[in-house]
Amino acid sequence: MNKTSLSLAVLCAAAMLGMPYAQSAYGAETRRAVNGVPSMEKFQEVSDIVLDKCMACHSRDYDLPFYAKIPGIRQIIEQDYRDGLRAMDLNQELVGAAKDRPVGEVALAKMEWVILNDTMPPAKFTVVHWGSRLTDEDRENILHWVRSTRAAHYATGTASAERANEPLQPLPSHLAVDGKKAALGEKLFNDKRLSADNTLACSGCHAYEKAGTDNARFSEGIRGQFGDINAPTMFNAVFNTRQFWDGRAADLQEQAGGPPLNPVEMGSTGWDQIIAKLAADAALTAEASAVYPDGWSAANITDAIAEYEKTLITPDSRFDKWLRGDDAAITAEEAEGYRLFKLYRCSSCHVGRSAGGQSFEYMDLKADYFADRGAPLNSDRGLMGFTGKEDDLHRFKVPNLRNVELTHPYMHDGTVATLDESVAVMGRYLSGIPVSDNDRRLIVAFLRTLTGEFQGRPLSGTPVER
Repeated sequence: MNKTSLSLAVLCAAAMLGMPYAQSAYGAETRRAVNGVPSMEKFQEVSDIVLDKCMACHSRDYDLPFYAKIPGIRQIIEQDYRDGLRAMDLNQELVGAAKDRPVGEVALAKMEWVILNDTMPPAKFTVVHWGSRLTDEDRENILHWVRSTRAAHYATGTASAERANEPLQPLPSHLAVDGKKAALGEKLFNDKRLSADNTLACSGCHAYEKAGTDNARFSEGIRGQFGDINAPTMFNAVFNTRQFWDGRAADLQEQAGGPPLNPVEMGSTGWDQIIAKLAADAALTAEASAVYPDGWSAANITDAIAEYEKTLITPDSRFDKWLRGDDAAITAEEAEGYRLFKLYRCSSCHVGRSAGGQSFEYMDLKADYFADRGAPLNSDRGLMGFTGKEDDLHRFKVPNLRNVELTHPYMHDGTVATLDESVAVMGRYLSGIPVSDNDRRLIVAFLRTLTGEFQGRPLSGTPVER
């Protein structure tokens, strides 16, 4: 092989970094890559584009191109495929995860971003595979599909017309709840008898006066024990796709059942121990029986707490008001910060009403966060700790950014103390785009506009300094 041929092969391989193969490269393999392709109804409008120009490098079942057989090239291509899947598994996002529901907000936002910023397919790839270029019609079709899907399934109806297609949406003022269950759940959320030694309630680590956190790197459980993961806020948790950093709880009720029986947190030996203490409280038992005729049980306790947590939402931030059409609600600098927030790809994952909580992403997507940080933690496994799958190592639920100026420190490991550093970390390890000092300043200014109200008053907490 001459040098020219080798360089072309290497260019082809290097261009594969999470990017789509073109139909002109091997269109037939593209269609085989998704095993016959399950129902495409939810993305039928753009299915031909996705199949021909995106799916092969973003799907787990693929055929390597012919030049993968060149010595030394196969390893590069295989690594590039892995990187592409870590960035986005289209077969999962468009078909698997959307089997019984609409395509997710994160998938829409990611596809919108690459089109608006003209990063897919990358220039170095299209140099070799001319047929992989997206036409103007392709781009408009994808953007139209994103807009229409978002409008049909995720628009809240409260944003102004010109801001209805933003990747972030206003929080609702309230959610429908069973008032009696929620009232009981509030008492249980604040009841220290759920812990083994009667010293710690749920609100001990999720304090109202600290925006639903404890502002500590790791929370202190009973008998002075500490875990190894940062406690997320309980405010707006109702909007999360799953609960906990590793997604091990499907919903609020399942989440509520975790800490009371966790030996490092609240340490109760079983629900019988908790129920015996609650049953000794005649007044509380009467209230519970009026709501749950079958009396105390683990299911009823966690159901009541979950119902209460649905009330823990923080609407009416300045950004919500801006989304609803009040141009004066945020300053010009804050608006510029939001534009940069989108430009730096932050809004590809921090989407929807709570600005996050809708997907699981790799903390080491663009650089090795864990090697740079050192001091491994058991919690670093992320989603793998729940699923047991090697592919889920270092994947974490994207935290919601509502009230983020109050919920410090940051990251699953609680190692980041400021918003400025958080933006820098995200740029380096998640977006792969270094963020300048001034751009970080503006993005942080925007993030401060996400602080909302609880029960008609500004949410309590201490804003991080920078």
